[in-house]
Amino acid sequence: MTVTVSGPDFIALQVRDVEAAAAFYEERLGLRRAPASPPGAVVFATEPVPFAVREPLPGVDLGTVERPGIGVALWFRTTDAQALHDGLHAAGIPIVKAPEDGPFGRMFTFVGPEGYAITAHEG
Repeated sequence: MTVTVSGPDFIALQVRDVEAAAAFYEERLGLRRAPASPPGAVVFATEPVPFAVREPLPGVDLGTVERPGIGVALWFRTTDAQALHDGLHAAGIPIVKAPEDGPFGRMFTFVGPEGYAITAHEG
């Protein structure tokens, strides 16, 4: 029997405060909650891959890390990276990398509510 893996089909960030993180992604990025989420998580109706914020898994202590997700690159597609940047910047959201034109269109990187670095790009 040959086992194959086709790639990621669900992405979740472990966070200390699920509702605060969910509110950020709803209010600042415009994500919509999926009709159902498991306990301890909020799943968003993103495509092609669902995205969620969830309580930490057993044994994960986010209080012991300065910035969670270090070494992981998480990218969100947007229709207007510059406008998204301008709105986040005006709201005081930390910007790690200023907008620039890259291989995937206009892009920039910001820090989400739990410290995860997220790149937004046009595509």
